[in-house]
Amino acid sequence: MSEVLSLSGVDALYGESHVLHEVSFALSAGKVLALLGRNGAGKTTCMSSIIGFLPPRRGEIRLFGEPISRLAPETIARKGVGFVPQGRRIFHTLTVRENLVVSRQTRPGTANPWTLERVVGLFPKLKERLQQVAGSLSGGEQQMLAIGRALMSNPRVLLMDEPSEGLAPIIVAEVGRIIARLKVEGQSILLVEQNVKLALDLADEVVILNTGRVAFHGGVDRVRGDQNLITQHLGVF
Repeated sequence: MSEVLSLSGVDALYGESHVLHEVSFALSAGKVLALLGRNGAGKTTCMSSIIGFLPPRRGEIRLFGEPISRLAPETIARKGVGFVPQGRRIFHTLTVRENLVVSRQTRPGTANPWTLERVVGLFPKLKERLQQVAGSLSGGEQQMLAIGRALMSNPRVLLMDEPSEGLAPIIVAEVGRIIARLKVEGQSILLVEQNVKLALDLADEVVILNTGRVAFHGGVDRVRGDQNLITQHLGVF
């Protein structure tokens, strides 16, 4: 099975604080890999290293076999890494339409590219609010917009950092349905998620980080069947 994204021996530091220690894992084409761990385990730091916000001090990150570890974030995005950041980070003063269009990127050879029409078809509530200022949307609508904005770049790999954070249960379920649909369409997804049940329902494989180190990497069924693993590294289920 082809690897679309791989990390090999990645170390990342904030100043003198060593956060990631020799992190290695790979995301396969068309799969969802859940990156799990307690708060402070290094999940968001891992995402930041992939997208280029915090280049690794050591190790290598590859996108479809091409090294991207030393590239600028905008270059990594152009090469096909889409990002749904923690906290949404939409452009609050722009309209919903402007938020989506500003991220539009065509990718030659894409069989069914994401367009404005296709994104608002996936998120009907956004279609009703295209002319509305994004900052006036509800939290759930802002999360839909953040996902839609990432899709508008037609990503080859989609990074999602805590997409269910702070949302009502009914909206969490909707986010789960959307991710499941993207998976069916063949989108490769790296998912950081504190909602362990949601993550395990969606994932094919799981990586668990503990204090910046890979404590587990394997199939989702192995995690489901090992309550000790869940309790030791995640605390809740």
